[in-house]
Amino acid sequence: MKSEVSAMDDGQKAVAENGLSAAYDGSLTFPEIVRRLEEAGFESYAIDFRRRTAIYYLPNGEAHELTIPKHNAPIAATFDEHTIKAAIHEAQSGSAGYTYEGFCEKVMRAGCVGYIVSFSGRRAIYFGRTAETHVEHFPA
Repeated sequence: MKSEVSAMDDGQKAVAENGLSAAYDGSLTFPEIVRRLEEAGFESYAIDFRRRTAIYYLPNGEAHELTIPKHNAPIAATFDEHTIKAAIHEAQSGSAGYTYEGFCEKVMRAGCVGYIVSFSGRRAIYFGRTAETHVEHFPA
């Protein structure tokens, strides 16, 4: 029996595009962006700093790929989990002066080449050049 699989529509693509823009301009928080992506039917997204991409995934395997801005930070060769955790904590606490762009540059300087966010898993996995990882569970 063949199941019906719906294709990604323009509205879902717009939610992904707006979420990425809102992260960079600071108009929405991470929890607000996640809520909108979940409501639109996305199950996860991945950021790849080396390729400058953000890819948003539906449960049926369809994906919408966007280009992220070029950051002025090199990606360090060594994965510094302590610095990555500190950047995540700063983002979660809403520290004065926090920006998503600044967050990206901090984790890149700490050797993060990208991260994957799983909505159903309620976690983000940050990874380095040699597959070191840091798993961050969403705050309660």
